[in-house]
Amino acid sequence: MADPRVSRLAELLTSYSVEVKDGDEVLITAGVEALPLIRELYKHVLIRGGNPFVVIVDDVLDEIFYKYAGEKQLKHLSPIEKFIQEKIDVRISILSRSHTKPLVNVDPEKLRLRQASRRELTEIFMRRHASGELRWVVSIYPTNALAQEAGMGPIEYEDFAYRACMVDVEDPIGEWRKQAEEQKKMVEILSKVDELKIISKDTELFMKVGGRKWISDDGHNNMPAGEVFSAPIEDSVEGTVKFTYPAIWRGIEVEGVKLRFSRGEVVEAHAEKGEEKLQHILRTDDGARRLGEIAFGLNYKIVKHTRQILFDEKIGGTMHMALGAAYPDTGGLNKSAIHWDMILDMREGKVYGDGDLIYENGRFLIKP
Repeated sequence: MADPRVSRLAELLTSYSVEVKDGDEVLITAGVEALPLIRELYKHVLIRGGNPFVVIVDDVLDEIFYKYAGEKQLKHLSPIEKFIQEKIDVRISILSRSHTKPLVNVDPEKLRLRQASRRELTEIFMRRHASGELRWVVSIYPTNALAQEAGMGPIEYEDFAYRACMVDVEDPIGEWRKQAEEQKKMVEILSKVDELKIISKDTELFMKVGGRKWISDDGHNNMPAGEVFSAPIEDSVEGTVKFTYPAIWRGIEVEGVKLRFSRGEVVEAHAEKGEEKLQHILRTDDGARRLGEIAFGLNYKIVKHTRQILFDEKIGGTMHMALGAAYPDTGGLNKSAIHWDMILDMREGKVYGDGDLIYENGRFLIKP
């Protein structure tokens, strides 16, 4: 019998997050360790009249690919994968790694070539999401590897993950609706702001956001959710930011990232660990050196860094910024094959909106 929290998570994802409808073509992607959740998702998609299609992913296959693929294969874009991306109505992606850094020693140039080859998939995804053609959600199934990476025991990590998703209570959908109402208030505040000034340790950053749309991630695209986000005006970002936590991209970890922006572009980039990898990823394409996202983490049930971005970007009292592709529905124009989130702890920081203090020590100060 499945853990009741797993059953609740499957129901939450299919009924609330993506609202599977009769006749929907639903792609479920997950690692083999997530089989209990895959089965529950499969069942709930069928109950709601959808047509589930499952793709199992594997960390070892990724390692094999980069070990043996030649340049032609690294640059190849599968027409099958492109067809799926263009035709599905719903995508449910479950993070369930058996190894958290399978690509840690892969040549960064191979990773850059592969990511650049997949830019068209990213653009199809972004376009279909913005138009409403594609409904999607990313969630997580707790594995021993993820627990170990987070510095927790397996049971402790399960409890942490399910609490963050609010499936440890009888009515998670009701709880997420309450969270959605609170986040709407933050969107109202930020939608009135033209310029943000962000001040924290080793950070003083300015950016224009006027005219851009702020969006509440309240569980319809990420689970756990708990953020509001937008995209800065592409050439407006000025100043310096030093990110608090390791920046992790497809298993590659870069620590102590410090970026200096001028006219919206990264003109200096340093890292205390992994600087060569940082520089390689910044060379992916022109858009990789600009911010595509600015966001506030608002899930106060998540209180520690776990080295898993799905949790970490939602930590209550943090902000995150993403280098690379902007979500078109924010009005952002930046295009790139990457979207690399980096997290700044703001629990001792301040944010000014058009000169007024609107956020301090990890929380908004004013009501809409």
